[in-house]
Amino acid sequence: MKYFLACILIIQLIACSDQPPALETISGYTMGTSYTVKWPQVGEQPLAETISPKIDSKLKSINQQMSTYQDDSELSVFNKLDAPAKMDVSNELAQVLKMSLSLNAYTQGYFDISVGPVVNLWGFGPDKQPLKMPSKEEMEQAKSQIGLGVISLQDTSLEKTAQRYLDLSAIAKGYAVDKVAEILESHGLSNYLVEIGGEMRVKGRKSDDLAWKVAVEKPDESERTVQKIFKITDAAMATSGDYRNYFELDGVKYSHTIDPYSAMPVKHSLASVTIIDETCARADALATAMLVMGAEKAKAFAEQNQIKAYLIERTLEGFTEYSSPAFESWQTM
Repeated sequence: MKYFLACILIIQLIACSDQPPALETISGYTMGTSYTVKWPQVGEQPLAETISPKIDSKLKSINQQMSTYQDDSELSVFNKLDAPAKMDVSNELAQVLKMSLSLNAYTQGYFDISVGPVVNLWGFGPDKQPLKMPSKEEMEQAKSQIGLGVISLQDTSLEKTAQRYLDLSAIAKGYAVDKVAEILESHGLSNYLVEIGGEMRVKGRKSDDLAWKVAVEKPDESERTVQKIFKITDAAMATSGDYRNYFELDGVKYSHTIDPYSAMPVKHSLASVTIIDETCARADALATAMLVMGAEKAKAFAEQNQIKAYLIERTLEGFTEYSSPAFESWQTM
């Protein structure tokens, strides 16, 4: 799963023109990564100085609720409680947990926010360990703590009947993008781009004659180049890949993406999944889930559920691309 310090890039491209449009820009750091917010200038008075404090405040609030890297975050406090335990949580945390539980069922378990113990065991979480192969006993112990059947949520009351370590890293950045977009729209902005750690949401256009352009990175750990460029508007976009956050042991590469069924790093040909959706939170989670599935299951899932998905697979010759029918229809709109 994706983690705050392990962001899969979708980079924004500034379209070339003789006179590029004037953009107001806010940037900074959150959730262990960078963020950028852009919109065309409106009138003479800059809005950035008004909006920037609100964005920073919202991002700090989300981090304080959902980070596993902060010992005093709401989620960390719940994770440390001995089961059985019940805790009242904030409305926003409850909202993301509700989405996560729903998406777990929707993806047939491939999106699982309880996979954290295995992620930590392999050295990809906040409790980083020496890069070594876990023992069979350690694997079985961590695997026994996976599963959301022991988690329940009633309004803002979160309960666990057995010990669980929940991790929202594969949805929290996307959710934060959506909340920043809400702030921009509350100020009357109808053209903007919001990006956090590669997850993004775009509305309107960069200028009257220029669409926003974003690029999906080629899933090559040896260099950073562009695989594909898309024009995008009025949509969210998220990418998950296995090519940046991994470790190598005895010549074998182990991805940070963990299969909740095997409790092992994934080993298949699917290198990158990009999802287009109405919300970035959902796109973020689906990109992770479908990367875990592998190419054939991900393709079938996208086709059965009309998901806008763009997949990149490794082959002996290099990389091949796949666009789901819904994605292809979206491109031609």
